[in-house]
Amino acid sequence: MQKNKRVVVTGMAAITPIGLNVKEFWKSMMEGKSGCAPITSFDASRLETRFACELKGFDPTKYMDKKNARRLDKFSQYALAVAKDVLDDAAINPENLSEDEKNMIGILYGSGIGGIQTFYQQAVINHTQGPRRISPFFIPMMIPNIASGLISIQYGFRGPNYCSVSACATANNNIIDAYFMIQSGNATAMLCGGGEASICEIGIGGFNASKALSTRNDSPETASRPFDKTRDGFVMGEGAGMLYLEEYESAKNRGAKIYAELIGVGLSADAYHITAPDPEGKGAKLAMLRAMNHADIVPEAIDYINMHGTSTGLGDIAETKAIKMVFGDHAYKMNVSSTKSMTGHLLGAAGGVEAIASILAAVNDIVPPTINFKTPDPECDLNYTFNKPQKRKVNIAMSNAFGFGGHNTSVIFKKFSE
Repeated sequence: MQKNKRVVVTGMAAITPIGLNVKEFWKSMMEGKSGCAPITSFDASRLETRFACELKGFDPTKYMDKKNARRLDKFSQYALAVAKDVLDDAAINPENLSEDEKNMIGILYGSGIGGIQTFYQQAVINHTQGPRRISPFFIPMMIPNIASGLISIQYGFRGPNYCSVSACATANNNIIDAYFMIQSGNATAMLCGGGEASICEIGIGGFNASKALSTRNDSPETASRPFDKTRDGFVMGEGAGMLYLEEYESAKNRGAKIYAELIGVGLSADAYHITAPDPEGKGAKLAMLRAMNHADIVPEAIDYINMHGTSTGLGDIAETKAIKMVFGDHAYKMNVSSTKSMTGHLLGAAGGVEAIASILAAVNDIVPPTINFKTPDPECDLNYTFNKPQKRKVNIAMSNAFGFGGHNTSVIFKKFSE
């Protein structure tokens, strides 16, 4: 696959259950902090799972006035928040940009589910009060693509603007599409990633019905335990992650700080089941191989993988098998980990937040841990960086994100050098 332009990361932003900005997020990961606790945003007493990784302390009025906040679903509030933060981090002031410059900045930002809280609230209103009481903002509050549109409207960016939706691979798909927008010359820079705000009764209840969630109500802070033999499902999280991807010459010309270079992307399908992964990891294997082929690197060049690692019985084993097929003996020499053990599963936001974790691992030469491990699983036998971060040289990091429907994505970041 031909690559004509270098694409670099010049801005990062995250709001997560373990930190409302990138600095707090990284600090919490280094401390092995769990973001999981009993649900406080609604009465969860009727649910099988009564805990989640909620955002705590997020104030939308730091980013917008109260009137606008009321007209936005939470996932859109999160989108505008990380957009402001990523522009600040990239040292981009939209007021100082020419119209031509704004024409070349795009947004690719998605949500796996979209405005489910709005949908639920308006469905109740329709049922109890009738269709005439439905909010005129219902549709634009709910649709997943509205977040990227709102960012464009806020800042006047007229570059490519849409969202890819692929369940829990959503943010990675948007990062990948953004990469190709820059490669094709349709944009000089892209705000990309994803967000999710699905912690509500119907969101938790729906995943409970599919038997996907942990029900460890007696110990929520340890419920997300990827690769542990006693894992019993994933933990729902909420938040957002965004990168500012930029063509290298543009970044160089404006003197931008550069965190890392995005050197490889890979995509595949399982073609297997609507929710379960291919048990042999065939699709995951293809995505990783294609990303390395695109990056023109050998498997031994990878130092760290931020695994999808959701803490489900089937998923953790399938991804482990895929890694062993792809990397052979090297699978045991590199570090892997699942930061979902701390953040929970952020669904459509996962790829964005975990890309940042992967980049920071390379920037700092420290691998974030997989916490909550106690009981070995003989089918999960890699170096998962259990319980404590580990110092090691990380020149190249891979981040995996897979979604219901069999969508597989891998992205590869390299420590930046001229």
